[in-house]
Amino acid sequence: MELPSLEQKRQQFDEFFRIKHPIKVNVRKLAADFVLPAVEQLTEHMPYAFRIASEMSALEVAALRPLRNLSEHAADLVTFLNHQSRKIDLMMSYILHEQMSQDEQYISHAFGGGGVVLCSDHSIDEGQQCELRLFLEEEAAAVFCYGEVIACEQVADQYHISLFFNRLREEDQELLVRASLHLQTMQLRKRAKQRSDSE
Repeated sequence: MELPSLEQKRQQFDEFFRIKHPIKVNVRKLAADFVLPAVEQLTEHMPYAFRIASEMSALEVAALRPLRNLSEHAADLVTFLNHQSRKIDLMMSYILHEQMSQDEQYISHAFGGGGVVLCSDHSIDEGQQCELRLFLEEEAAAVFCYGEVIACEQVADQYHISLFFNRLREEDQELLVRASLHLQTMQLRKRAKQRSDSE
C-alpha cells in the first residue's frame, strides 16, 4: 500500500473545518522506528481511562436517542437524565485530567477533524510522529490518537505546529467535528450577544 505524500496529508488536514480554540494537548514524540498500529487496533493502545470515556459517551448517545420521540410529558425525565449525564461528564472529566502530563503539555491554536495546530516555544521537525492526547473540557471528553507534523511555522515569538491525524478512530473524529461545530456555535452566540449589548 502506497503511503500518502506530505502534500496529500496537508490536503486531508485542510478538508476538515478547524476552529481557533485553545485545548490542552499532550504530545509524546515517537522514535523513528516506531510502527503505528492499524486504526482497528488503536483501542488496544489507548489508556484505560480513554476507553471508558469513549464507551460512556456512546452509551449516553444511545440512551438519550429514544427519549427524543416521546411526548412532551417526558420533558421532566429528559431534564433529569441530562443532569445525571452532566454529573457523570464532570466525574469523567476529572478522571481524564489525571491522565494529563504537565511535561508534554501544549495548548492548541486550532483543532478540527483532520488535525490540530499547536502553539510551541520550540520547533518540531516535519515528519515527526507523535502520540497525542487531546482534552476537550467543554465536552468533558478526551481523544487518544497518533499524529504527524506536516508543518512548523514561526509566528511572532512562537511556532505553530500542524499535526495531521494519521491514526484516529472514526468515532473520535466525529467527536472532534461535533466539538468544533459546537464551539463555533457558542462563539457566534457570544458575538451576537456582545453586538446587541453594545447597541
